[in-house]
Amino acid sequence: MEIHPSAVVSSHAELGPGVRIGPYSTIGDHVVIGRDTVIESHVVIEGHTQIGERNKIYPFCTIGFPPQDIAYQGEDTRVVIGNDNVIREYVSINRATTKEEWNTVVGNHNYIMAYAHIAHDCTLGDKVIMSNLATLAGHITIGDYVILGGFVAIHQFVRIGAYAFLGAKSGLVQDVPPFMMTSGHRASLYGVNQKGLIQKGFSRECIDGLKKAYRIIWRENRRFSEGIKQVKKELKPFPELEMLLDFFHDSKRGVLR
Repeated sequence: MEIHPSAVVSSHAELGPGVRIGPYSTIGDHVVIGRDTVIESHVVIEGHTQIGERNKIYPFCTIGFPPQDIAYQGEDTRVVIGNDNVIREYVSINRATTKEEWNTVVGNHNYIMAYAHIAHDCTLGDKVIMSNLATLAGHITIGDYVILGGFVAIHQFVRIGAYAFLGAKSGLVQDVPPFMMTSGHRASLYGVNQKGLIQKGFSRECIDGLKKAYRIIWRENRRFSEGIKQVKKELKPFPELEMLLDFFHDSKRGVLR
């Protein structure tokens, strides 16, 4: 363990073996940091924040500060961050409110670029890429392998399905299904994220099936309920298709067209 003399680290914080704390960083009372995590200079981590192993947190990040919610009354809500994440300069990750599970969660192997913001009660899966200045409002769920372009802003309670690609400079106010890509100032759906799925090793048969489902549901001017019924008639089930169709359940904001 290595702590720079200028860093302020609470005696109540729990630091694992191999943790490094850089100059002028501040670590609060209830912070837990796993082995081999590196905290660079001028980072401030407070609140009930748990950070896993082998993370790299760059200068001027703030993690575990109170949610930007006027109803919050100082409760002991949390930030939970997994393993092997890269969190670049000026990223802010706020702790949760009491309105859901009391946790803001960041999974494993994520790359969060400079100035990105993760608000209260958000949940990120694994291997997510958030480009510079991507911004999440509260209560957002991001699936595994999602890529958010620069300057993307997402409305509270929106869900982004796994393997989706969100084009830069977009505002999203509705759910984005898995395997899809979006673009536009006010984002619209632009079909299956074919290039991304090929890179991840999805089969041609799977991609073609998802493309056909997309045409039936979104391009034939059907209601979603009618499109889903038609897909089930025309396509044999496969896991990715089931994942896509299941996504339509329990949407609070509606699904993007």
